[in-house]
Amino acid sequence: MTRKQLIATACLGLLLLLAGIAAFLPQNHPEAQPNAFEPADLAWMLSASGLVLLMTPGLAFFYGGMVSKRNVISTMLQSFIALGVISLLWYVVGFSLSFGDSIGGVIGNPLTFFMFNNVGTAPHPRLAPNLPLVLFAAFQLKFAIITPALISGAFAERIRFWGYLLFMCLFSLLIYCPLAHWTWHPDGFLMKWGVLDFAGGTVVHISAGFAALAGALALGRRHSHLEGHTHVPPNVPFILIGTGLLWFGWFGFNAGSALAANATAVQAFFTTHLASAAAMLTWMMIEAVRGQRPSAAGAAIGAVVGLVAITPAAGYVSYGPALFIGVVSAAISAGAVDLKNRTTLDDTLDVFPCHGVGGIVGMILTAIFAKDGGLATTGSYTLLLHHLGALAFISVFTFGGSYLLYKFTNVLIPIRVNATHEADGLDLSQHGETVLPAPQEDGLVVEPRLMMRA
Repeated sequence: MTRKQLIATACLGLLLLLAGIAAFLPQNHPEAQPNAFEPADLAWMLSASGLVLLMTPGLAFFYGGMVSKRNVISTMLQSFIALGVISLLWYVVGFSLSFGDSIGGVIGNPLTFFMFNNVGTAPHPRLAPNLPLVLFAAFQLKFAIITPALISGAFAERIRFWGYLLFMCLFSLLIYCPLAHWTWHPDGFLMKWGVLDFAGGTVVHISAGFAALAGALALGRRHSHLEGHTHVPPNVPFILIGTGLLWFGWFGFNAGSALAANATAVQAFFTTHLASAAAMLTWMMIEAVRGQRPSAAGAAIGAVVGLVAITPAAGYVSYGPALFIGVVSAAISAGAVDLKNRTTLDDTLDVFPCHGVGGIVGMILTAIFAKDGGLATTGSYTLLLHHLGALAFISVFTFGGSYLLYKFTNVLIPIRVNATHEADGLDLSQHGETVLPAPQEDGLVVEPRLMMRA
């Protein structure tokens, strides 16, 4: 039996064990009283949860359109597989670590909601008093799913699938869950410190950005990057489809974070759209100023950067500041991409310059323009200083912690493919599938799996 078969056998055994425990373990799922909720809130949050879930397939198309034709399937699967892996982790212990009873403001008690015990249709008085707790947990799950999927763009075209799965699990439990607890749990130490993150600029995008930077350094450069090959996105329609799905889903991401069908949700809905529109145009204008032709890929990237940057601020700022955030974030991220291209850093799909830097810009500008406590609106420096301190701490934690997790993963499962598999493409070497036309020998189509090299 090969090493891959041993790993797969162990994983299958764990899944069967989990299924048996889930089926027969006595659990408590409190039920809500009749007419306990506003129907509009339930309808909106169910819709918002679906919209956020749609973002992960959107990200798959967005990333899949940017990589070489030999790596489209593997890159898209790295997003899709998070739907399965993170969902089960969240059910078992992730939700507890993020939103369970706080242990010193640092982490949730893993037993509070272990395997969704004590999670039902009844509300939780502190986490979501106007929603079924299970709906709140489902909504938050979608954020946990897309975060490791975002990271995958940094090491696209060179990571082993099994190594990626292990890293995803470790990152979710040891980086994402603590960040979510610090920032969004009522007793989290960043929440108590007054740090504002309306919908995940810190928890999702800054953490993904620094984890991506660590991953690009830990895995090293692709051979094509070492040889100085210029990469041109081969499937721009995929990029545009992915951007459309992301933009559409982001309304659930941001407006849904109001956790109700209310005025704050409406505010977040429009600030989200305005920032993205402004960022898209800014990116295209920057391309024109540089003497380049305005590109569809550039417009798509700019739109996503604007969505990233407005995320921490969406429900806290007004419309003018939202437009400003879109313009400034696109300009700074475009400069960061240009700077990265002048270095040897091989962040394949520019995750750090776009999501990491975009999230940082959004976090800082939230502290400047927030209606309550912002420097420009109240003249107080307190919120800005707290955000800068939190940014420094989070950056060190996410980058350093992620780098160590890559190294630990590599000890257990070699995380990078060998040179031959990298040259063949991950679609074939990792999955035995390809979007390329199959070669023919004597009129017979060669099966993709037979094309794999040892």
